[in-house]
Amino acid sequence: MRAIVVNEWGGPENLVEREIDRPEPGLGEVLVRVHAAGVNPVDWKTRESGALIAWGEHPIVGWDVSGTVEAVGPGVTLHSPGDEVYGMPHFPRQAGGYAEYVTAPARHFAAKPAALDHVQAAALPLAALTAWQALVDTAGVRAGQRVLVHAAAGGVGHLAVQIAKARGAYVIGTASEGKHALLRELGADEVIDYRTADFEDAVADVDVVIDAIGGDYTGRSLKVLKAGGHLVTLPGPDSLPADPQGVHASWVLVEPDLGGLREIAALVEQGLLKPLVDTVLPLEQAAEAHEIGAQGRTTGKIVLTVV
Repeated sequence: MRAIVVNEWGGPENLVEREIDRPEPGLGEVLVRVHAAGVNPVDWKTRESGALIAWGEHPIVGWDVSGTVEAVGPGVTLHSPGDEVYGMPHFPRQAGGYAEYVTAPARHFAAKPAALDHVQAAALPLAALTAWQALVDTAGVRAGQRVLVHAAAGGVGHLAVQIAKARGAYVIGTASEGKHALLRELGADEVIDYRTADFEDAVADVDVVIDAIGGDYTGRSLKVLKAGGHLVTLPGPDSLPADPQGVHASWVLVEPDLGGLREIAALVEQGLLKPLVDTVLPLEQAAEAHEIGAQGRTTGKIVLTVV
Protein backbone atom coordinates (compact mmCIF):
# COMPACT_ATOMS: atom_id res chain seq x y z
CA MET A 1 0.00 0.00 0.00
CA ARG A 2 1.00 3.63 -0.39
CA ALA A 3 1.95 5.50 2.74
CA ILE A 4 3.63 8.77 3.67
CA VAL A 5 6.53 7.81 5.91
CA VAL A 6 8.68 10.10 8.06
CA ASN A 7 12.10 9.46 6.56
CA GLU A 8 13.80 11.12 9.52
CA TRP A 9 12.62 13.51 12.21
CA GLY A 10 12.71 17.11 11.14
CA GLY A 11 11.14 19.31 8.46
CA PRO A 12 8.23 18.53 6.17
CA GLU A 13 10.63 17.53 3.40
CA ASN A 14 11.15 14.32 5.38
CA LEU A 15 7.64 13.14 4.54
CA VAL A 16 8.17 10.69 1.67
CA GLU A 17 5.84 8.35 -0.19
CA ARG A 18 6.68 4.65 0.05
CA GLU A 19 5.16 1.28 -0.71
CA ILE A 20 4.90 -0.78 2.47
CA ASP A 21 3.07 -3.94 3.48
CA ARG A 22 -0.63 -3.62 4.12
CA PRO A 23 -1.50 -4.32 7.75
CA GLU A 24 -3.87 -7.12 8.71
CA PRO A 25 -6.50 -6.86 11.44
CA GLY A 26 -5.84 -8.79 14.62
CA LEU A 27 -8.16 -9.87 17.40
CA GLY A 28 -10.90 -7.26 17.88
CA GLU A 29 -9.52 -5.05 15.10
CA VAL A 30 -10.80 -3.74 11.78
CA LEU A 31 -8.92 -2.98 8.59
CA VAL A 32 -10.08 0.35 7.16
CA ARG A 33 -9.42 1.53 3.63
CA VAL A 34 -8.70 5.21 4.12
CA HIS A 35 -10.52 7.65 1.85
CA ALA A 36 -9.39 10.82 3.62
CA ALA A 37 -7.08 11.72 6.50
CA GLY A 38 -7.29 14.88 8.59
CA VAL A 39 -4.21 16.94 9.39
CA ASN A 40 -3.65 18.28 12.91
CA PRO A 41 -0.95 20.30 14.69
CA VAL A 42 0.14 17.16 16.54
CA ASP A 43 1.09 15.69 13.15
CA TRP A 44 3.82 18.23 12.39
CA LYS A 45 4.86 18.57 16.01
CA THR A 46 5.59 14.84 16.25
CA ARG A 47 7.15 14.82 12.76
CA GLU A 48 9.68 17.38 13.95
CA SER A 49 11.04 15.31 16.85
CA GLY A 50 9.26 11.96 17.10
CA ALA A 51 8.89 12.66 20.80
CA LEU A 52 6.45 10.96 23.17
CA ILE A 53 5.31 8.24 20.77
CA ALA A 54 6.57 4.68 20.28
CA TRP A 55 6.96 4.43 16.51
CA GLY A 56 6.89 1.30 14.39
CA GLU A 57 9.29 0.26 11.64
CA HIS A 58 7.76 2.86 9.32
CA PRO A 59 6.85 6.07 11.23
CA ILE A 60 3.58 7.34 9.78
CA VAL A 61 1.75 10.28 11.32
CA GLY A 62 -1.96 10.97 11.12
CA TRP A 63 -4.85 10.09 13.43
CA ASP A 64 -7.97 11.43 11.69
CA VAL A 65 -9.43 8.79 9.41
CA SER A 66 -12.57 8.37 7.34
CA GLY A 67 -12.96 5.33 5.15
CA THR A 68 -14.55 1.95 4.53
CA VAL A 69 -14.13 -1.23 6.54
CA GLU A 70 -12.25 -3.68 4.33
CA ALA A 71 -12.01 -6.63 6.73
CA VAL A 72 -12.66 -7.46 10.39
CA GLY A 73 -10.60 -9.52 12.78
CA PRO A 74 -11.86 -12.30 15.05
CA GLY A 75 -14.41 -11.20 17.62
CA VAL A 76 -15.56 -8.01 15.89
CA THR A 77 -19.32 -7.52 15.78
CA LEU A 78 -19.57 -3.72 15.78
CA HIS A 79 -18.59 -3.23 12.12
CA SER A 80 -18.78 -5.27 8.92
CA PRO A 81 -16.92 -5.06 5.60
CA GLY A 82 -18.35 -2.24 3.53
CA ASP A 83 -19.32 -0.05 6.49
CA GLU A 84 -18.35 3.60 6.20
CA VAL A 85 -16.62 4.69 9.40
CA TYR A 86 -14.67 7.55 10.90
CA GLY A 87 -12.45 7.73 13.94
CA MET A 88 -9.22 8.61 15.71
CA PRO A 89 -7.45 5.26 16.05
CA HIS A 90 -4.77 4.58 18.66
CA PHE A 91 -4.03 8.17 19.72
CA PRO A 92 -1.48 8.96 21.13
CA ARG A 93 0.16 5.80 19.78
CA GLN A 94 1.00 5.49 16.08
CA ALA A 95 -2.08 5.01 13.94
CA GLY A 96 -0.66 5.63 10.47
CA GLY A 97 -3.46 7.73 9.03
CA TYR A 98 -1.39 8.97 6.07
CA ALA A 99 -1.76 5.64 4.28
CA GLU A 100 -4.17 3.65 2.16
CA TYR A 101 -5.06 1.31 5.04
CA VAL A 102 -5.05 1.38 8.83
CA THR A 103 -5.87 -1.21 11.46
CA ALA A 104 -7.19 -0.46 14.93
CA PRO A 105 -9.56 -1.77 17.59
CA ALA A 106 -13.08 -1.79 16.20
CA ARG A 107 -14.32 0.59 18.89
CA HIS A 108 -11.89 3.29 17.81
CA PHE A 109 -14.29 3.85 14.89
CA ALA A 110 -17.96 4.79 14.64
CA ALA A 111 -20.37 4.94 11.73
CA LYS A 112 -19.56 7.94 9.54
CA PRO A 113 -22.25 10.62 9.67
CA ALA A 114 -24.36 10.09 6.57
CA ALA A 115 -24.65 13.84 6.07
CA LEU A 116 -20.89 14.16 5.47
CA ASP A 117 -18.60 12.96 2.71
CA HIS A 118 -15.28 11.36 3.64
CA VAL A 119 -13.32 14.61 3.41
CA GLN A 120 -15.65 16.36 5.83
CA ALA A 121 -15.76 13.36 8.15
CA ALA A 122 -11.95 13.15 8.25
CA ALA A 123 -11.89 16.73 9.52
CA LEU A 124 -13.81 15.75 12.65
CA PRO A 125 -12.41 13.05 14.93
CA LEU A 126 -9.40 14.45 16.78
CA ALA A 127 -10.58 18.05 16.93
CA ALA A 128 -14.21 17.25 17.69
CA LEU A 129 -13.35 14.65 20.32
CA THR A 130 -10.97 17.15 21.92
CA ALA A 131 -13.74 19.73 22.06
CA TRP A 132 -16.29 17.19 23.32
CA GLN A 133 -14.04 15.75 26.01
CA ALA A 134 -13.02 19.23 27.15
CA LEU A 135 -16.49 20.77 27.19
CA VAL A 136 -18.72 17.86 28.12
CA ASP A 137 -16.67 15.18 29.88
CA THR A 138 -14.33 17.54 31.75
CA ALA A 139 -16.16 20.85 32.25
CA GLY A 140 -19.73 19.53 32.11
CA VAL A 141 -21.01 22.48 30.08
CA ARG A 142 -24.75 22.97 30.41
CA ALA A 143 -27.46 25.34 29.25
CA GLY A 144 -27.18 28.93 30.40
CA GLN A 145 -23.45 28.88 31.10
CA ARG A 146 -20.99 31.33 29.57
CA VAL A 147 -18.21 29.65 27.58
CA LEU A 148 -15.12 31.38 26.20
CA VAL A 149 -13.31 29.61 23.35
CA HIS A 150 -9.85 30.83 22.39
CA ALA A 151 -8.70 30.43 18.76
CA ALA A 152 -12.37 29.97 17.99
CA ALA A 153 -11.91 29.65 14.22
CA GLY A 154 -9.23 26.96 14.51
CA GLY A 155 -9.57 23.21 14.17
CA VAL A 156 -10.73 22.56 17.73
CA GLY A 157 -12.15 26.03 18.29
CA HIS A 158 -14.77 26.12 15.53
CA LEU A 159 -16.13 22.78 16.69
CA ALA A 160 -16.05 23.78 20.36
CA VAL A 161 -18.15 26.85 19.52
CA GLN A 162 -20.81 24.67 17.91
CA ILE A 163 -20.80 21.98 20.60
CA ALA A 164 -21.11 24.54 23.39
CA LYS A 165 -23.94 26.26 21.52
CA ALA A 166 -25.71 22.95 20.96
CA ARG A 167 -25.67 22.42 24.72
CA GLY A 168 -27.37 25.77 25.30
CA ALA A 169 -24.38 27.84 26.37
CA TYR A 170 -23.73 31.51 25.68
CA VAL A 171 -20.58 31.30 23.53
CA ILE A 172 -17.80 33.87 23.29
CA GLY A 173 -14.87 33.40 20.92
CA THR A 174 -11.53 35.08 20.30
CA ALA A 175 -10.45 35.41 16.67
CA SER A 176 -9.18 37.95 14.16
CA GLU A 177 -11.83 40.33 12.84
CA GLY A 178 -12.00 38.67 9.43
CA LYS A 179 -13.38 35.52 11.01
CA HIS A 180 -16.07 37.11 13.15
CA ALA A 181 -18.92 36.79 10.66
CA LEU A 182 -18.18 33.10 10.17
CA LEU A 183 -18.09 32.45 13.90
CA ARG A 184 -21.44 34.16 14.35
CA GLU A 185 -22.84 31.87 11.65
CA LEU A 186 -21.52 28.91 13.64
CA GLY A 187 -23.36 30.14 16.73
CA ALA A 188 -20.99 32.43 18.61
CA ASP A 189 -22.96 35.05 20.54
CA GLU A 190 -19.98 37.34 20.99
CA VAL A 191 -16.59 37.54 19.25
CA ILE A 192 -13.50 39.44 20.43
CA ASP A 193 -10.72 40.54 18.11
CA TYR A 194 -7.57 39.51 19.99
CA ARG A 195 -5.49 41.86 17.84
CA THR A 196 -7.25 45.02 19.01
CA ALA A 197 -8.66 44.13 22.43
CA ASP A 198 -7.52 42.31 25.55
CA PHE A 199 -10.16 39.68 26.11
CA GLU A 200 -9.84 39.91 29.89
CA ASP A 201 -11.01 43.52 29.65
CA ALA A 202 -13.91 42.64 27.36
CA VAL A 203 -15.50 39.66 29.10
CA ALA A 204 -16.19 38.53 32.66
CA ASP A 205 -18.16 35.99 34.73
CA VAL A 206 -17.28 33.08 32.45
CA ASP A 207 -18.10 29.53 33.53
CA VAL A 208 -15.76 27.66 31.20
CA VAL A 209 -12.69 28.64 29.16
CA ILE A 210 -11.31 26.37 26.44
CA ASP A 211 -7.68 27.40 25.92
CA ALA A 212 -6.03 26.00 22.81
CA ILE A 213 -3.21 28.56 22.89
CA GLY A 214 -1.44 28.39 26.25
CA GLY A 215 1.34 30.81 27.16
CA ASP A 216 0.08 33.99 28.76
CA TYR A 217 -3.48 33.14 27.69
CA THR A 218 -3.67 30.68 30.56
CA GLY A 219 -3.07 33.21 33.32
CA ARG A 220 -5.15 35.85 31.61
CA SER A 221 -8.03 33.40 31.26
CA LEU A 222 -8.15 32.87 35.02
CA LYS A 223 -9.12 36.52 35.39
CA VAL A 224 -12.37 36.13 33.46
CA LEU A 225 -13.64 33.02 35.26
CA LYS A 226 -16.24 33.31 37.97
CA ALA A 227 -15.61 31.56 41.28
CA GLY A 228 -15.81 27.80 40.75
CA GLY A 229 -15.40 28.17 36.98
CA HIS A 230 -13.35 25.77 34.88
CA LEU A 231 -10.28 26.42 32.73
CA VAL A 232 -9.55 23.57 30.31
CA THR A 233 -6.17 23.88 28.64
CA LEU A 234 -5.14 21.86 25.59
CA PRO A 235 -1.46 22.62 24.77
CA GLY A 236 0.00 20.42 27.55
CA PRO A 237 0.31 19.88 31.30
CA ASP A 238 3.02 22.54 31.54
CA SER A 239 0.36 25.12 30.69
CA LEU A 240 -1.64 24.40 33.86
CA PRO A 241 -1.52 27.28 36.34
CA ALA A 242 0.28 26.60 39.63
CA ASP A 243 -2.43 28.46 41.53
CA PRO A 244 -5.86 28.30 39.87
CA GLN A 245 -7.15 30.97 42.26
CA GLY A 246 -10.51 29.53 43.30
CA VAL A 247 -11.36 27.87 39.99
CA HIS A 248 -10.83 24.45 38.47
CA ALA A 249 -8.03 23.88 35.96
CA SER A 250 -7.60 20.76 33.81
CA TRP A 251 -5.41 19.58 30.97
CA VAL A 252 -7.15 17.34 28.43
CA LEU A 253 -5.34 14.80 26.28
CA VAL A 254 -7.85 13.46 23.79
CA GLU A 255 -8.37 9.70 23.61
CA PRO A 256 -10.26 7.29 21.34
CA ASP A 257 -13.93 7.40 22.30
CA LEU A 258 -16.72 5.48 20.57
CA GLY A 259 -19.40 7.17 22.66
CA GLY A 260 -18.02 10.61 21.86
CA LEU A 261 -17.86 9.83 18.14
CA ARG A 262 -21.49 8.78 18.22
CA GLU A 263 -22.54 11.94 20.07
CA ILE A 264 -20.63 14.04 17.53
CA ALA A 265 -22.25 12.20 14.62
CA ALA A 266 -25.68 12.80 16.17
CA LEU A 267 -25.01 16.55 16.34
CA VAL A 268 -23.98 16.48 12.67
CA GLU A 269 -27.14 14.62 11.67
CA GLN A 270 -29.25 17.15 13.63
CA GLY A 271 -27.61 20.02 11.74
CA LEU A 272 -25.96 21.35 14.91
CA LEU A 273 -22.33 20.62 14.00
CA LYS A 274 -20.49 21.22 10.75
CA PRO A 275 -16.75 20.78 10.20
CA LEU A 276 -15.03 23.50 8.19
CA VAL A 277 -12.45 22.32 5.67
CA ASP A 278 -9.90 24.97 4.77
CA THR A 279 -7.68 23.04 2.34
CA VAL A 280 -7.88 19.68 0.57
CA LEU A 281 -4.73 18.10 -0.89
CA PRO A 282 -3.86 14.65 -2.24
CA LEU A 283 -1.92 12.29 0.03
CA GLU A 284 1.33 12.83 -1.84
CA GLN A 285 1.24 16.52 -0.90
CA ALA A 286 1.36 15.84 2.83
CA ALA A 287 4.50 17.98 3.18
CA GLU A 288 2.68 20.97 1.71
CA ALA A 289 -0.24 20.34 4.06
CA HIS A 290 2.17 20.52 7.02
CA GLU A 291 3.72 23.72 5.72
CA ILE A 292 0.30 25.35 5.39
CA GLY A 293 -0.90 24.15 8.77
CA ALA A 294 2.22 25.25 10.64
CA GLN A 295 1.57 28.85 9.58
CA GLY A 296 -1.41 28.87 11.96
CA ARG A 297 -3.73 30.73 9.61
CA THR A 298 -6.21 28.07 8.58
CA THR A 299 -9.91 28.30 9.32
CA GLY A 300 -11.04 24.84 10.27
CA LYS A 301 -9.09 21.82 9.05
CA ILE A 302 -6.72 20.57 6.35
CA VAL A 303 -7.57 17.17 4.84
CA LEU A 304 -5.63 14.76 2.64
CA THR A 305 -7.49 12.65 0.09
CA VAL A 306 -6.19 9.10 -0.17
CA VAL A 307 -8.50 7.25 -2.58
